[in-house]
Amino acid sequence: MSAKTTESTLSTLPPNDPATWRNVPQSSVPIDPARVQALLDQEWERFAATTGGSAAQHARAIGTLPMGVPSSFQHWDPYPISIDSAKGAWLRDVDGRPLLDLSMGFGAMLVGHLNPAVVAAVTLALETGTLFVTPSPSATQVAERFQRRFGLELLRFANSGTEATMYAVRTARAYTHRPAIVKIEGGYHGGYDALVVSCKPDLAVAGPEGFPIPVVPFDVAAGTVHVAPYNNLERLQEILSAHSDEIAAVFMEPVLENISIVLPDEGYLAGVRALCDAYGVLLVFDEVKTGLTAGYAGASQRLGVTPDLVCLAKSIGGGLPLAAFGGRAEVMAAVTDGRMPHFGTYNGNPLVMAAAAAVDEICTKEALAAAESVNEGALRAAFDVITRYELPAHTVGFGVKGAITWSTTPVRTYRDYKRTDFGAAELSWLWGVNRGILTPPGLDEQWLVSLAHTAADMTLMVDAFGELAQALRA
Repeated sequence: MSAKTTESTLSTLPPNDPATWRNVPQSSVPIDPARVQALLDQEWERFAATTGGSAAQHARAIGTLPMGVPSSFQHWDPYPISIDSAKGAWLRDVDGRPLLDLSMGFGAMLVGHLNPAVVAAVTLALETGTLFVTPSPSATQVAERFQRRFGLELLRFANSGTEATMYAVRTARAYTHRPAIVKIEGGYHGGYDALVVSCKPDLAVAGPEGFPIPVVPFDVAAGTVHVAPYNNLERLQEILSAHSDEIAAVFMEPVLENISIVLPDEGYLAGVRALCDAYGVLLVFDEVKTGLTAGYAGASQRLGVTPDLVCLAKSIGGGLPLAAFGGRAEVMAAVTDGRMPHFGTYNGNPLVMAAAAAVDEICTKEALAAAESVNEGALRAAFDVITRYELPAHTVGFGVKGAITWSTTPVRTYRDYKRTDFGAAELSWLWGVNRGILTPPGLDEQWLVSLAHTAADMTLMVDAFGELAQALRA
């Protein structure tokens, strides 16, 4: 089978900047749902037959941990794989099987598991103290590094993405003296009440596609949250025009990475910036998942749109719990003068500061470009498989992340994402798991190329995908 292909690169980037890919085939052939289901049944049987140790560990864990996991996203039916150790780009599960880690903590392990430089820095810090709960030169030094790298005038440290996003919203509200925010439908920004509104909402209660209704979990006191579709400047303008006197900020990921990878249309982010300026509303970028995975200075600088505040986590900490929020000094003055009190016993502790300094040293422009090159090779090879077998899918990439999206058209919004083929996505994910390729749990089919991954590692993933394509067309 063969088909001509087209490749589109967002022109918001320089012509030769390889940060962003979206490759969509010109033709495809539908997949028989019965074939997908038969292969799923086969693969779940194979999963159960080869993961007895994980099954036993799960049976024990449910006696103490709700769902048997420390974090709800880690669960899947009938049970998740339990990991015993990790190094570089590889994991080993409790059944002794090696697994290529293409989740890498959603970016937290960007420099690889047990990176020698991070381990050395943290080991040295253990000799001087683990927690001071008072200012230390190490926190100032890392703040200066982030100030230079990310272009932040002032910043504060926190311990998780949820903390960073929560405090960014509170800072925006304190600075503007306004209570409401706008968020993007489908976006995930951690567990803060205002930001869990319309996070992957049920479409039965989410309202019309172009005019989504905020969906608020019953146990959440979110305040006023307006919800806009991604890549829809018209609807955002309508919301701001009607409610700007009460809206503190538009809060969004510059690239949506909770529903695979959804790229901004050409000019969309610049348009959001212009609307925020026109209506006197702050723009906050959640770069918890993008950050260094998007490039040396994050997505906002790479995409050429500067927000008022940025939230960072995951990739900046080398596997230790670290987050930060910061931006314009005028806005961060709400923290400086006490309008928005920001506390945290573990903020800026010396262990995570040591790890952060090491990550800053490791993540050079050259190192990140090399990882992007590996990712680009994997994306092109996966697209060749899609083309050869005329699969109803396409590839999407941003920085060192990539995805196979089971749709014949680009995904631009949450509603587009909900129209993708979740049966094929589940099969693709499980097929990889059973062949030693671990992507994040769920159906988003997103991978991450860390500094520890090699082209040979990514060939393993592409080869497994090629075998799946053969099985689907058998």
